[in-house]
Amino acid sequence: MLNADTEPGTTPTAGHHPGTDRSGSEALRERIATELLAARERTAGLTALDDHDLIAQHSPLMSPLVWDLAHIGNQEELWLLRDIGGRDPIHPEIDPLYDAFEHPRAERPKLPLLPPDQARAYAHEVRGRVLDLLTTTPLDGERPLLRDGFAFGMIVQHEQQHDETMLITHQLRKGPGALTAPPPPATATGPLPAEVLIPGGPFTMGTDTEPWSLDNERPTHRVDVPAFHLDTTPVSNGAYQEFIADGGYDDPRWWTAAGWAHRQQAGLSAPLYWSRDGGQWLRLRFGAVEPVPAAEPVLHVSWYEADAYARWAGRRLPTEAEWEKAARHDPAADRSRRYPWGDQEPTDELANLGQRHLQPAPVGSYPAGESAYGVRQLMGDVWEWTSSDFLPYPGFRAWPYQEYSEVFFGPEYKVLRGGCFAAAPVASRGTFRNWDYPIRRQIFSGFRTARDGEVR
Repeated sequence: MLNADTEPGTTPTAGHHPGTDRSGSEALRERIATELLAARERTAGLTALDDHDLIAQHSPLMSPLVWDLAHIGNQEELWLLRDIGGRDPIHPEIDPLYDAFEHPRAERPKLPLLPPDQARAYAHEVRGRVLDLLTTTPLDGERPLLRDGFAFGMIVQHEQQHDETMLITHQLRKGPGALTAPPPPATATGPLPAEVLIPGGPFTMGTDTEPWSLDNERPTHRVDVPAFHLDTTPVSNGAYQEFIADGGYDDPRWWTAAGWAHRQQAGLSAPLYWSRDGGQWLRLRFGAVEPVPAAEPVLHVSWYEADAYARWAGRRLPTEAEWEKAARHDPAADRSRRYPWGDQEPTDELANLGQRHLQPAPVGSYPAGESAYGVRQLMGDVWEWTSSDFLPYPGFRAWPYQEYSEVFFGPEYKVLRGGCFAAAPVASRGTFRNWDYPIRRQIFSGFRTARDGEVR
């Protein structure tokens, strides 16, 4: 909790510890090592390309993949080897090259970056030293960075977030795709209500006990949310096609002034990667052109598009507090869960996370993962735009460094919630907050809609 009494990384309550099946520092070390290795295995798969593909900038919106690879290693070295371990720098001259604030993405191809073989060797060397450091570092000491292994957990999440970014780059690549994955499993489910009523009343938002939570998720605070209705599932491609067919992109009534200006300037007429072939909508997905599946959640839409659809449907986007209440509040116990389904870590049966599949599951999937209110797919599949600006919680304190969240607070960023099929479980929880510009579409973003509820 970020207040005068405690620091991030304090000992969690029962059921909230990263070492889920065993207690003590050895179980925690084992969990950290497992997460580090899993992240690196994913990084290796995403960078298993020829040198040309790694060096190329596939879009000015994204870094060359080779930059991400060395940046992952550099951040790991800075935080774990130098700060925690007190080790001498391996390549101090490269630090400025991989400072994300010093060099915008569009400029990074011009930098004297490490070539692919050297970037791999550097990341490999750093990881080897970190695994050695893990075996001797006290995780229950006095340093807040080390309590519950927070610094290691932060680095794991950082790598997995860059893995998601690199997957976005793969989607932007031209030519045949380099990745394959099976589709999500079919889920037999009966008819679902279109929406769920979430009763009004207070709930506890944020976290004080999640040991690897980031500063913008803290501290807990009570929020009184009026009653509202929320879509049971994310908005589907089929439903979104109705918006297009009804002229939604051509009617300024449904758009904010800024949204309409952007829609005209950017020439928006459908989600990113969609194209029309006669009477059929097609999409480009990781190098393959295929019919748009009507039952999947709509993907690659900006906040402006999501907001326009909601207005067209006579609804609105949920606030961030509404989203979190629907996802976490357990009315029977009047407590907030870690995940929609409870406190259990995500599994294949609960949510579509971790790049196991390269697409969202059909709407209505994962019944075992629904929230206490019966809302489906709040975790995984697609990041969900909310109506809220990215702002600090009451009592926020920047930690462990100001640039993680604080410099982004303001009305220019909108909050997304819930993770997506590309987000790793370790970086997906009911309190996790993502944010981006309202024009962004290359991210794995979708949405669901809400409306005001009855006052009881």
